[in-house]
Amino acid sequence: MGSLDDYWPEPVVCVQSLSDSGNLSIPDRYIKPQPERPSLSVNDMNIPVIDFNGLVTSPEATMKQISKACREWGFFQLVNHGVRTDLVDGVRETWREFFHEPMEVKQKYANSPKTYEGFGSRLGTEKGAILDWNDYYYLHYRPPCNTKWPDQPPSLREVMEEYTSEILRLGAALLKVFAVNLGLKEDSFQSAFGGNDFGACLRANFYPKCPQPDLTLGLSSHSDPGGMAILLPDEQVCGLQVRKDDQWVTIKPEPHAIIVNIGDQIQVLSNAIYKSVEHRVVVNPNKERVSLAYFYNPKSDMLIQPISELVTSNKPALYLPMTFEEYRGFIRTKGPQDVKRYKHQITFERPSDKNTLKIPSETLEPNDVKWNPIHNLIKRLREDIANVMTI
Repeated sequence: MGSLDDYWPEPVVCVQSLSDSGNLSIPDRYIKPQPERPSLSVNDMNIPVIDFNGLVTSPEATMKQISKACREWGFFQLVNHGVRTDLVDGVRETWREFFHEPMEVKQKYANSPKTYEGFGSRLGTEKGAILDWNDYYYLHYRPPCNTKWPDQPPSLREVMEEYTSEILRLGAALLKVFAVNLGLKEDSFQSAFGGNDFGACLRANFYPKCPQPDLTLGLSSHSDPGGMAILLPDEQVCGLQVRKDDQWVTIKPEPHAIIVNIGDQIQVLSNAIYKSVEHRVVVNPNKERVSLAYFYNPKSDMLIQPISELVTSNKPALYLPMTFEEYRGFIRTKGPQDVKRYKHQITFERPSDKNTLKIPSETLEPNDVKWNPIHNLIKRLREDIANVMTI
């Protein structure tokens, strides 16, 4: 008999089947409490849009833009990022094609809460939990999983292998930028992630049309538990919202842009200089939405704690050490909506630690580390970025 981790606590219902049923009301299991229900974004703000090619043509100004975005928003859009536009379009549409495969095809890859790999329609294993209005497909890329790749559509694996190679190169370059902007050695974040043994996984998201979008969410408010997310959004349908100054800002994707957001592990490593911020997804009554998120993560057994150069007498370490696997294990049990609660109550404390450092994330202020161009590092960084660019 399998462990409890091998089974969901209740039968899993594909959200697309609910959307296709023609019912004008959604099941109670998807209705959020009143304070969590979405509201229309009425502001004109958008997350920063950064031209990645600027690291070749005007590196110091572009580095400052990225630094400001990481400290103040935790999110930014990248244009001219070097990933071919036809590849960006192709990978999105290939996943759309998968989600429109017959149910019996998708159910061949049904997942379990043990690893989440495969096709699924819920996150978290708490019985009776309020669910999100989405289906998804989750895959580990590093370390690789060779058994959960869908065989339909036939082109999916080939196009994903090419896209993944480009995204991982982009992620490695971004980690160097993040490190140099803090006055660190350029490999500081990559080393903290486990060097060449870092982790990477992807999640293809499908948000079907919803008859009552004002009552539910495509993805509940959360911060990402991993290192960094590199997101390919749906250009035709907005839905991703970021929390900024107690307002929800709807991201308006630029053509062929890639969205980057800081995850919890980089917030810890940077000692809260960089921010892992809350975000959520709203759904649409008339249009479906497809997105693809790559998560560039630490190796599962890496002990994550503030980088020593960022800890001073004026800014002591704000987090106690914890492995990424310990942190991720909690999230897999509780679901993404409990990330914020966990960060505030546990504050990344390991279960074996006796003394709890209780400093809620929302009270943390950026360390006054000035952006200091380290020219020899920038020179090498420019060479790396030039190698990534294919435009």
